Amino acid sequence: MNWLNILIQGGLLGGFYALFAIGLSMSFGIMRLVNIAHGDLIVLSAYVALVVTWYTGVAPFLSLAIVLPVMFGLGYALQRGLLNQTLSGGLLPPLLVTFGISIIIQNGLLQGFGAYDHRLKEGAIETASLQAGSFYVGVYPLLVFAVAVLSIAGLQLLFYRTRLGRAFRAVSDDADTAELMGIDNRKLYALALGIAMVFTALAGVLFGIRTIFAPSSGPIRLILAFEAVIIGGLGSMWGTLIGGMVLGIAQSIGAALDPTWQILAGHLAFLAILIVRPSGLFPRTKD
Repeated sequence: MNWLNILIQGGLLGGFYALFAIGLSMSFGIMRLVNIAHGDLIVLSAYVALVVTWYTGVAPFLSLAIVLPVMFGLGYALQRGLLNQTLSGGLLPPLLVTFGISIIIQNGLLQGFGAYDHRLKEGAIETASLQAGSFYVGVYPLLVFAVAVLSIAGLQLLFYRTRLGRAFRAVSDDADTAELMGIDNRKLYALALGIAMVFTALAGVLFGIRTIFAPSSGPIRLILAFEAVIIGGLGSMWGTLIGGMVLGIAQSIGAALDPTWQILAGHLAFLAILIVRPSGLFPRTKD
């Protein structure tokens, strides 16, 4: 058993999970919104890319030029028109509303596309690999991991080097005081979910290239994203990346021991960290 290979493959898989989790981490970190529909929005993004490839003939990577603005607009509209009205009522109203959105998305996709599996086809990059000693590393997992790192780095620059980022951090720390200082919280929340949806869409398209998807594929994506966020620490973007890698490595070790243990090993790792460090490995501290 090549443990180095297992660790590398698991770490690269964690890049996928980190991408799944970025939008969820943003939603909770800025608005304290637990978005139950997050996994279904990932899958919806894959279907939007599928439709774009059908009707334009472009490759899935190029479809991002359409998918990202569409999902940004959807996120902005959802937050501005619906979710903003639920935030003042505690934790339960957003949970119920996003659960309803999840059901609507799943049933809408089922009606529109049937229960069939679909996949986005990007060509040779899906199977290309590089040799690293006695084992091979896939080019596509490397690309996804690089995208995850660049995405998080870009968000860190946004949060800590721009005026918009300072506004995001202000409403996250104390929304009432931020509003007294002239910040339009509702507009800012809508913009935050729109940006989160850009990364959700990116994750959805890359997910659709990697494996098959169906209308019912959303809930497991939500669970994986949630576990990555909790492991890394709520509100910590780099922690989300580490959380995804921990989850991916745990799954790779479980699969190496017994293929049927892959998913279970990830859940057990999540529970173990939750018991030892309930706040996650790198919880965000207010500054």
